[in-house]
Amino acid sequence: MSSYFILVPILLPIIAGILLLIFPIDDVRKRNICIETVVIINTLLTLWLLTHRPAERLYLFSLGESLPLTLNIDGMAMFFGGLVSCLWPLASLYAFEYMRHEERVNTFMAFYTITYGVTLGVAFSGNIITMYLFYETLTMVTLPLVMHTMTREARQATRKYLYYMIGGTAFAFIGIVFYSLFCNNIEFVLGGNLNLTRLADHMNIVLLVYVLAFFGFGVKAAVFPFHGWLPAASVAPTPVTALLHAVAVVKSGVFAIMRVTYFCFGAEVLKGTWAQVVVVIAAMVTITYGSTMGVRETHFKRRLAYSTISNLSYILLGVTMMSPLGLIAGLSHMLVHAVMKISGFFCAGAVMHQTEKNYVYELDGLGFEMPVTFTALFISGLSLTGIPLFAGFVSKWNIVQSLLEGGNMIGYVGVIVLLYSALMTGIYMMTIIVRAWWPHVGYHKDQVEPFADPNWLMKLPLVIFSIVTIVIGVYAQPMLDFIQKIATGAL
Repeated sequence: MSSYFILVPILLPIIAGILLLIFPIDDVRKRNICIETVVIINTLLTLWLLTHRPAERLYLFSLGESLPLTLNIDGMAMFFGGLVSCLWPLASLYAFEYMRHEERVNTFMAFYTITYGVTLGVAFSGNIITMYLFYETLTMVTLPLVMHTMTREARQATRKYLYYMIGGTAFAFIGIVFYSLFCNNIEFVLGGNLNLTRLADHMNIVLLVYVLAFFGFGVKAAVFPFHGWLPAASVAPTPVTALLHAVAVVKSGVFAIMRVTYFCFGAEVLKGTWAQVVVVIAAMVTITYGSTMGVRETHFKRRLAYSTISNLSYILLGVTMMSPLGLIAGLSHMLVHAVMKISGFFCAGAVMHQTEKNYVYELDGLGFEMPVTFTALFISGLSLTGIPLFAGFVSKWNIVQSLLEGGNMIGYVGVIVLLYSALMTGIYMMTIIVRAWWPHVGYHKDQVEPFADPNWLMKLPLVIFSIVTIVIGVYAQPMLDFIQKIATGAL
């Protein structure tokens, strides 16, 4: 198969989104059918591409000597591209109903669809230069989504989002320039591709640049103290917050850190150094901070946002173990978190859409009114906590194994941090469930305004995500076998 086919799933949603901006479709039904058709076709093309990978990289053009832009489908691209393409059709379906009565829906759905193609560009990048260009384009195309409601809070959140991303860009760019100058070849190679002979006497500089790149890309991954944009972005419509917090933006952040760590600098170069200690501590601090703030936060979506901050650093904690098992742990939690967290945000959005309630203390008794929504949230909460037979347990168990593999003190401290976070997660998720199903003394059902679950466009994604969460929890081996092939270079 021609390598040019790699361009198709990237360009198709981008072109479709641009056409929707130029030629708006006022008929809601026609617009939804057109968008969902494009998204489903693109998902099918992507999955076909991932199972029929081109043998060669696709060279696009060069920005200068030794700075080619290339696309390639390796194991990591298969993983992230497959994850994004499987989630996007359901996310679009949910967005149709959620945005039905909003203004500027054509503009919203156009940028929402464009984001699909740009995220696949991040996944399919063949080297760090290409990934960086798509990575920053992702910031630009998601800005209109965060600002969509045009309220004062939305404009403030957008400015904060942009300021954080610009800062992250500067740090990441330092790492990219350094790597481009001192690599054997700029293409991604498992094990890293630095010219260690030239750098033998300057290893502390290498480590410093890696730490800067980690925190630069870590802005999108909401690493403390560069996390502030993520709770603020909760003012955006729920399809956007689910997109930002579970699929595209934050996952692009952790994906970029995986690429830099394992495919640029090299885990063996970093393992056992002061740089590893710095990034591991950063991940543990973020986990502790995010889960603690999740307990304190009373706003429904912002509570889930702090949960996202914590869980993203679960992924990074595994990744920073600088081992194949650590990469397996990080990838497994990246997939699991995407499924259970997008489900959680969609549940929060369903509640807000149907009841206009935004705070946890307003949810008393809603489990009886919206049983599908709160059953899905219950499953998501159990999985996030790490209860056995749910997907979250599988990935968290892998993280614990990667922490204990080295038998050192920092790994044991990491386990303690995970246990603390699991306790906090249980508190901030189960308090929602308890209020919904077992309200306070004095609650009377007949005194509450009647509500109902949303229609099938919003319920279907919740049901599917809940089923996937349980299936992975009881039968995770196929997923783990696939991830192991990626971590060992077999794919």
